[in-house]
Amino acid sequence: MKVLFPFLALAAGFGGMTLIEVSASEDEQKDIVDTRPTVTIETAQAEDYQVVISNHGEVQPLERTMISAQVSGEVVSWHPSFVAGGLVLRGSVLFSIEKDAYEAALLQAQANVSLAQSQLIEEKARADVAEREAKSLPSSKVSDLYLRKPQLLSAQANLKSAQAGLKIAQRDLDNCDVIAPYDALVVSRNIGVGQFIGQGTTVGEIYNVEAAEIIFPVAGFDREFLPDNLAEKEAKVTTNGYNPIERTGLISRDLGVVDQATRMSQLVVRVNDPYSLKSNMPALKFGNYVQVSFPGRTLEHIYRLPQALVNNQTVWIIDKDNKLQPKKVEILREEGEFLLINKGLSDNDSIVTTLPEYPQTGMEVKVSSGEKANELTAQKAR
Repeated sequence: MKVLFPFLALAAGFGGMTLIEVSASEDEQKDIVDTRPTVTIETAQAEDYQVVISNHGEVQPLERTMISAQVSGEVVSWHPSFVAGGLVLRGSVLFSIEKDAYEAALLQAQANVSLAQSQLIEEKARADVAEREAKSLPSSKVSDLYLRKPQLLSAQANLKSAQAGLKIAQRDLDNCDVIAPYDALVVSRNIGVGQFIGQGTTVGEIYNVEAAEIIFPVAGFDREFLPDNLAEKEAKVTTNGYNPIERTGLISRDLGVVDQATRMSQLVVRVNDPYSLKSNMPALKFGNYVQVSFPGRTLEHIYRLPQALVNNQTVWIIDKDNKLQPKKVEILREEGEFLLINKGLSDNDSIVTTLPEYPQTGMEVKVSSGEKANELTAQKAR
């Protein structure tokens, strides 16, 4: 046993040394770790981009009309929809005034015309007789009075006067029915059946619902992006809220002045049939505050980046050695969550979409091949 002990001790020592070497080798392998921060990138690609101009305005009626009576008399009826909030169609009778007196006046005017016509016929006959008799008389004795020319002119004038009276009587009778001049929203009504109203009395107010207008401002920085021809350009009108309403309108005109306080110009968009009397579209009510947007100029060779990728007019890219490099860019325009960049980037630049916490120029990074590599494309699609 004593003889074997040295050999056993030597074997145990050799085994221990081997175990220590293996453990040290494994520790060295574990210490070789890639400490480079991981980033995701997207390849820059310029595009032609059409600017969208947008702002807000209030929906207003195209016309406001104070309804008044053109003749005096007693109100005998009014339209069931001639109430605040009612909608009436063009040509509807809003209310009627008692017609008896005006019908009688029309009959009298017709009689006056008939009488004047008969008097003119008689006077023409007398003038013809006088003209035949004058042929046998010396010309010195034939005067205009003898030929009854003044009497004929008087009879013709009486007929014209009677015809004018007939027109007035017919107009007054027609005006007993007050007609809606257009498709209208009734704002107010101030009459009732049996009420006597005088000529010119205001009895209500209506708004034209055949078309609505939205006047909205255009900021100075937007003006250079307006299209060359604004007339009849299509615009999208959208309400705010949980269930927004979207309608289509046309740019009607530019008000032609720049506001001295805000330095903004103003455009007008017209929306036909806002209350949808002739369609099944949702009503766009007067007073709604809406967003108006329409396409502007098309910009060439533009890079469209999310605002989060641009800090202090700087975009981070990685070079061919996978090192971070900052690039100064020129921002042409801001649109929602995106910036339009026209200078500073080049096609195929590798834009970093997820930066390390403390990025430094020349910092080595590794590019992720995971799902986030197309993050920029996904954001643009949204």
